Amino acid sequence: MNKRITILGGGLAGLTLGIGLRRRGVPVTVLEAGRYPRHRACGELISGLRQDALARVGLLEALSQAGAQRALTATFFLPNRCDLPIRRLEQSALCISRFKLDALLADYFRNTGGDLCQNTRADLHDVPEGAIRTTGRRAHPVENGAMWFGIKIHARKLPLVADLEMHVLKDGYVGLCGLPDNEVNVCGLFRRSSRRRKEAASSCLPFPIPGSSTLHQRLSGADLDQSSFCSVAGLSLKPQRALSLPELSLGDALTMIPPVTGNGMSMAFEAAELAIEPLAAYSRGDLAWTSARGQIARACDSRFASRLRWAQWLQWMMFSPIFQNYLGALALSSQFAWNTLFRRTRS
Repeated sequence: MNKRITILGGGLAGLTLGIGLRRRGVPVTVLEAGRYPRHRACGELISGLRQDALARVGLLEALSQAGAQRALTATFFLPNRCDLPIRRLEQSALCISRFKLDALLADYFRNTGGDLCQNTRADLHDVPEGAIRTTGRRAHPVENGAMWFGIKIHARKLPLVADLEMHVLKDGYVGLCGLPDNEVNVCGLFRRSSRRRKEAASSCLPFPIPGSSTLHQRLSGADLDQSSFCSVAGLSLKPQRALSLPELSLGDALTMIPPVTGNGMSMAFEAAELAIEPLAAYSRGDLAWTSARGQIARACDSRFASRLRWAQWLQWMMFSPIFQNYLGALALSSQFAWNTLFRRTRS
């Protein structure tokens, strides 16, 4: 009889892993602290994952049913530059609302015979054998003297100049991507010094962005869906190695990649795919737990180490005054630099 696998957290990594294991006949229980559907502070962008990879984990049809929209072009806006070129992406990205996607994946998992326990918070102090942590980011109130926090909201009547827009600010950046039904996902990452008092957000916007900026003016004229607003604080953008963690972890519970890459959702799917076969072998009794855990951790570290290093460097650049004023415009005007950064932060 196959051993049961318990997945602690029903986000992208947890549900994808659960679906993949159920398709191999493995008994699976997912413990989820919340309920579906729900909004998430997320860029709602899958960039860097090919269709064949989505098909392998059984998600290609699910994404199509959820109305995933293709993104083919992207551009950056610097604090003093709004005339940077619009670039065609080497590989198209998919834009999809997490409100729809998470609920669809949850239904898919249940339909495969998986046991989904909502409103059930897992005990993370002693994760037992056969359990995988996919509970999302590990809270870090302060990192290197600053607190990182994310904010997301959906908007209408917000025309885009490219399928993906990245607006660089002094202490943050905001990404915009088109969603089905003429919606736009507006998601930002911001930092605040632990020595500085919290700044008040704009009187009409939930984002701490300068009132004189072009982005502020555009958002002020848009219809913001307040029911979609969500935020998260205490983010850690320091790369983490799977082998260094006390339990088997996937998705943001393993490590977060800076949101500017648009690669976080892809990494969650990729990590889940890497874990399916070793966990199925453990469930059948063909592989010891320590061997399965070590195999998955090594595979994740090998797959993600290089892109995490490049992403950390890109994240540093985004907040560098030199990049924001001079170097950024030069780099983003170069097709070679654009292609290099795109490839290195996705493979």
